[in-house]
Amino acid sequence: MTRIGAVVGSGLDGALVIPHETIVWGAVVLGLFALALAWPVPVAFSRAAWPMRAPVVALLLWQAIGLAGGLSMIAALALAGYAVAPGHPLLALVPAVAFTVYLLAHLGVTIAQVVRQRRRHHALLDMLTSPHPTRARTRVLDDAVPVAYCLPRGVGSVTVLSQGLLDRLDPDELVAVIAHERAHVEQRHDLLLLAFRAWRAALPWFPIAALAEAEVAALVEMLADDHARREVRDEVLARAILHVGATGVSGAEVVSGSTRVSDRFRRLAA
Repeated sequence: MTRIGAVVGSGLDGALVIPHETIVWGAVVLGLFALALAWPVPVAFSRAAWPMRAPVVALLLWQAIGLAGGLSMIAALALAGYAVAPGHPLLALVPAVAFTVYLLAHLGVTIAQVVRQRRRHHALLDMLTSPHPTRARTRVLDDAVPVAYCLPRGVGSVTVLSQGLLDRLDPDELVAVIAHERAHVEQRHDLLLLAFRAWRAALPWFPIAALAEAEVAALVEMLADDHARREVRDEVLARAILHVGATGVSGAEVVSGSTRVSDRFRRLAA
């Protein structure tokens, strides 16, 4: 009986053929691994308490989960294709290539959308805000609502503060808010959020994609808090969070629903 397999390489002794059963099992194992990284693992991770104590490690783990899940799914599709069409390697790769192109296309579209939105946002700021009299790269919005956010744009990045915020905060609280917002730009948190925003756009029907984006948004807020803690006392930052956290905007993304102000306040109080 002829054994069906796939040629994966060759050497002096001839081609190396992997049995068909091994390919099938490989596809199954990789598919289950991708499924675990797409559902139970991130759900359990989002319920853990330790990420608030180590946001850098948690962010790296979220990125690893997303990358490993995507690569394992692509590999599973490739092996499944070989199992279905062992004699047609190019045809077998169609599902894996199509999924890869789908993800990359959504990443490209998301980047283009963000660039366009930021360009429009900067144009509006030029019309609706005025330069802060003493702080460079800071614009003041004439609004009574306490608002603070940074708009990333390389050397053209700006911090936006509302007049209501300036009137409400003490000088040390204002230092905390500005240090927090500048951390978003200096540490390029917008790039971290961009990848997870693209993932959610590619899989809008998949609730874990939205969960991952919300968790990463919360973690980058905690990273910015830790940066601000180098300049002010924890209690000062906690007061500033209560003033502006519920209406905060970070990296040109509205994240008031995912920053989890109560979690940020609790970790400072602890």
